[in-house]
Order: sequence, then structure tokens, then C-alpha cells
Amino acid sequence: MYICYDSYRVTLKIIALQKGDFAINQSIRINQAIKAQELRVIGADGEQLGVMSRSDALKAAEEAGLDLVEISPTANPPVVKIVDWGKFQYQKMKEQQKNRKSNKQGELKQMRFGLKIGSGDLDIKLRKIRGFLSEGNKVRIQIFYRGREMAHKELGYEMIDKIIALLEEDAILEQKPQMAGRNLSIVVRSK
Repeated sequence: MYICYDSYRVTLKIIALQKGDFAINQSIRINQAIKAQELRVIGADGEQLGVMSRSDALKAAEEAGLDLVEISPTANPPVVKIVDWGKFQYQKMKEQQKNRKSNKQGELKQMRFGLKIGSGDLDIKLRKIRGFLSEGNKVRIQIFYRGREMAHKELGYEMIDKIIALLEEDAILEQKPQMAGRNLSIVVRSK
């Protein structure tokens, strides 16, 4: 682990540790922290230097002015690479951020409708639902009943059918209509 006296970088490092971005610091061994006596060494430009003793590998890294970083500790013998530790750490952090972005699954958004919704309000809410679907999110559409509307549950099912018909080009029904308390809900996803 390196020490940086620049207050901006120290602040970033503290924030990153709170978010868990620099978890690689704890699991990757560098330089004298490497315990194995025999190591398979990869040079700074990616060429194989072969199997060396720990002291020879450390000497080669020192001559290059770089660090010895353990890449694969479980291999036999462990694989190490001669790299600039700060640059390596930065690249790993960026790779983790990229993976987190690409693995982001669509969220479940929710849109609520009353039985007495006007046609203009309905159009606005449907436009918003189409936006959610285009972003790759699933949408739970809820029809909520107030007071005596519970006596006419069929009105909610008619409203659901109307919404499904209006969203027919953009969405697929993923979950059939379900009653839960005073709410009737369905889940739709994009085609």
C-alpha cells in the first residue's frame, strides 16, 4: 500500500475505501509481502521471464524501477508481474467500475394509477413507462382502489387491460394481474 501526502488523493482514497473500491489492496501482495520462494515471473512488457527465486524476482523488479505484484497466488508456482503498482491499482479500479456498470441489471420501477385517472394524465404516465422500458427497466403498474372502489374490482382489471393494450408495441406482460390489499398490480418488461 502506498502513502500519498497530496490531500486530494488521500481524500479520494478514504472515500474509495468506504465504498469498497480498493478492496484489491487487501488481497494482492506486492514486493516483500510475497511469501512463495519460487515464482513464475512476467516482465514489465508482458514477456515471460520464467521461474525464478523470490530474491531474483525482487532484484529484477528493483532494477526496472517497478514493483513485483502477485497476480495469481493459487497457481503452482505463483505468478507475479513486474509493474508500476500505482498504475496497476488504478487500472484494476477502473476495470471494477466498468464491470459494475455493465452488470447493472434493470431496476424495477413503479407507476401507480387511480381508477379515475384522466386521459391526459394516463398519456403522460404511459410515456414515462415507455421511457423506463427503453432504459431496460421492468415496470410494476399498480392500480389502487380508494374507499368504495373495492366493491368494483372489475374496473381495475378493465384499466389494466386498457394499459396493456396501449403498451402492446413496447412491452410484454411478465406477471399476471395480482390483488394485494387495495392494489392490483402487473409487471411488464420491454420487448
